[in-house]
Amino acid sequence: MLNFKNIALRRGVRVLFSNASFTIHKGQKVGFTGANGAGKSSLFALIKNELHLDEGDFSLPPGLEIAHVAQETPAVSSSALDYIMDGDRELRRLQQQLTIAETARDGLKQAELHAALETIGGYTAQAKAARLMNGLGFKSEQERNAVNSFSGDWRMRLNLAQALMCRSDVLLLDEPTNHLDLDAVIWLQDWLCRYDGTLLLISHDRDFLDTIADHIVHIEQNKVDIYTGNYSAFEKMRAEKLAQQRSAYLKQQRKIAHIQSFVDRFKAQATKARQAQSRIKALERMEVIAMAHVDSPFDFSFPKPGRMQNPLLKLDKVDVGYGQTKVIHGANLSISPGDRIGLLGPNGAGKSSLIKVLAGDMRPLCGTRLEAESLNIGYFAQHQLEQLRLDESPLRHLQRIDQKATEKELRNYLGGFDFQGDKVLEAVKPFSGGEKARLVLALLVYRNPNLLLLDEPTNHLDLEMRHALSVALQDYQGAIILVSHDRHLLRTVTDRFLLVGEGQLQPFDGDLDDYRLWLAERKKGEEKNTDDLTATVSRKDQRKQDAERRQKHKPLLDALKKAEQAVEKYHNEQRHLEFELAEPTLYAESEKDKLKKLLARKAEIDKALDAAETGWMEAEEQLEATKAES
Repeated sequence: MLNFKNIALRRGVRVLFSNASFTIHKGQKVGFTGANGAGKSSLFALIKNELHLDEGDFSLPPGLEIAHVAQETPAVSSSALDYIMDGDRELRRLQQQLTIAETARDGLKQAELHAALETIGGYTAQAKAARLMNGLGFKSEQERNAVNSFSGDWRMRLNLAQALMCRSDVLLLDEPTNHLDLDAVIWLQDWLCRYDGTLLLISHDRDFLDTIADHIVHIEQNKVDIYTGNYSAFEKMRAEKLAQQRSAYLKQQRKIAHIQSFVDRFKAQATKARQAQSRIKALERMEVIAMAHVDSPFDFSFPKPGRMQNPLLKLDKVDVGYGQTKVIHGANLSISPGDRIGLLGPNGAGKSSLIKVLAGDMRPLCGTRLEAESLNIGYFAQHQLEQLRLDESPLRHLQRIDQKATEKELRNYLGGFDFQGDKVLEAVKPFSGGEKARLVLALLVYRNPNLLLLDEPTNHLDLEMRHALSVALQDYQGAIILVSHDRHLLRTVTDRFLLVGEGQLQPFDGDLDDYRLWLAERKKGEEKNTDDLTATVSRKDQRKQDAERRQKHKPLLDALKKAEQAVEKYHNEQRHLEFELAEPTLYAESEKDKLKKLLARKAEIDKALDAAETGWMEAEEQLEATKAES
């Protein structure tokens, strides 16, 4: 366990938090939340022994294998596959010792080391590293590419894969989805749900936290509190706390009424399509979410756009690509006022390129792009953060757009994006990524566009700002085209999807759950194609071997499936019981009998879950061992 007792951390003279006491137990998956700069990353630095406490005690068991994602990637010429395998430090140590033993012709030592490698899965390590690369979006032909041949974002994916390769007891992940697309986020989420160590996760992705975390550590107002349950359970408990304050309660009621207005409005015009119905559910859930965010420092909205013609923008038989390389062929798209379209598709399929063509930043290879006379585009992409004038202040950036506005008016506007006091006069250069992203969004909103083209707008934004953006977009009356790995934003903002893939732009008839299934089927197909390409025996022999292998693996697969179902069942019941036990009224004298029953049931479920997890791991190990033999 990781034990924090009365700890305090400072950054310079500023206290991040003090008198914090909490314990993280083995196997828990803990999400860390709080505003940017609250101290989440500092806590991780403390665990990694890179930072020392100002007060209190922190202890952890000796010999824990702690994995984290490196912030820098060495520009080495070793292959991507080898670099990822370096994450398994024990594997590399045994391989090094084996090389020495082979040079010394020490047969006994070699046998001992081969047995040790077998025990830790050393002979399947390369296949494991390849699976990690595939899951994070790399192509099989990139496995042998040198690390220094990859760009910055792809190097961060290599670092993430290296951390996942480590057979760790504790895994620290600080914003792991920032450099990933939606496909890779979904894969990583599934991988982390299966991770059997202790997971500590900093994330501003609501769906990601909701699915993975079973506890939330929240840092706020120099205090650290731990909550049982996922992020939605935390929001509910925080909303109840805030409701006890009269001023917060009144704000909650106003927020609920505001959100209910656009729920009703959208219900009146929604179709029966799955994505439209999915958005209704997401909007209804926002009423609960809003109650937990009434004290947010962000408060902005989009003004009503000016004149809007129909269509605002149209693509007719457009090819998208670079030079002679086409990524999308013959795209047809007509964008009307009020359209809310999410773009889905694998990494590299051309989503960002399509957005650039729509924005007019890139010319189509062929075809026609027609825009309305009244078109006013608001385009957000990550490269725009680099186009800010680093020596100028947020106030000066706005004054360049509107020279007639008074300083007071512009200060009030910037305050809605949490640029307060002297912050509006500071140079942009030292701003964090989140502050720069907020400024770019503030400039975009101020220009009052009638078509929003948003390419990953939530990167670097914390949960409060993401929520504020989602709410602001509900009242927006123009058209929206959105690319995002934030599924909550996609669910609440868009009401139809287009799929970019295999050179085509076409409607996707489904919601994000359907897209996840589509991805799984696609990945199965990719794996099958890889198997076909690497086959070294005749098709007849291969079919015979496959049949024998299936027959051999079937009992183990059945056992593994049964064990997984048991783990999921007991895990869900454990979460439910923990949520009930977190209810303060349960500890009243009148509820004593009910409390005893719940505690007894909790003990039974904990024991059953331990047994089920042991059975699951044993079944998985037997299956892996059988696969390795065959």
